[in-house]
Amino acid sequence: MSTPFYVSPQQAMADRAEYARKGIARGRSVVVLQYTDGVVFVAENPSRALHKVSEIYDRIAFAAVGKYNEFENLRIGGVRYADLRGYTYDREDVTARGLANVYAQTLGTIFSSAAEKPYEVELIVAEVGSAPEEDQIYRLPHDGSIVDEHGSVAVGGNADQISSYLDQRHRDGMTLSEALKLAVESLSRDNNGGERRLTAEQLEVATLDRTRPQQRKFKRILGRQLSRLLEESGPAGAEEAAADADAGESGTTAEGAGGKGTKGAKGGDAGDKKDATEKKDVKDVKGKDGPDGEPLL
Repeated sequence: MSTPFYVSPQQAMADRAEYARKGIARGRSVVVLQYTDGVVFVAENPSRALHKVSEIYDRIAFAAVGKYNEFENLRIGGVRYADLRGYTYDREDVTARGLANVYAQTLGTIFSSAAEKPYEVELIVAEVGSAPEEDQIYRLPHDGSIVDEHGSVAVGGNADQISSYLDQRHRDGMTLSEALKLAVESLSRDNNGGERRLTAEQLEVATLDRTRPQQRKFKRILGRQLSRLLEESGPAGAEEAAADADAGESGTTAEGAGGKGTKGAKGGDAGDKKDATEKKDVKDVKGKDGPDGEPLL
């Protein structure tokens, strides 16, 4: 009879943590930012059926990255907990802190159990208050620990790079369009320092808006409204583009007067190459599936 292979508890926990982190890193990032009227959630998610950002209760929302089937089970459990507690006691007794504690217990139990694999998910639970200083944002990694965040937070993908970018640029009192612009800029950056182009069709955006007269503060931003906000968020870039266009037209006119019309044709070729590059960037943004075929969002 062979002797069972021994693995120390520390090594087993380290292996489980590494397994979960790799699964989370394969998912697309989610960014959560505070702005003057509430909290905005921005996720890179071209799917219209599988949501990464959802409502839990009146003033509470949920965002996740990783395996969809795993964090969807957690979302449903959170909704049931909130409904039962609000019905049994009072709606004011349902808080993001209480929900985060429930998620932490669930994730911690699964992570420490040797009978099943750890969940490949990372969660964000946010609650909007009546004033900006009362907003609450909690990040829950795969091991069930709770991190109290302020201002901005990013999970999934290259979260460390995105978080560093946000920490340097996020400020209090930002408008919704400014916060949305910052979130899209952070999501557009890749590991090599380059930038991709993200369109409204590739984004999932929602807010917890404290100014809404309804008791439920969660609202999705879709279609024309999202496109309009993305256009409003970049007036400076539009002015620079217009100035560059004017300068290019002036240079082309001057060269044409001097008999150098061929440079204008070269400029057109460069523009075609730029358009092709942008189309390639949009085309490269595709979903990634886990080793067992489950969608990673």
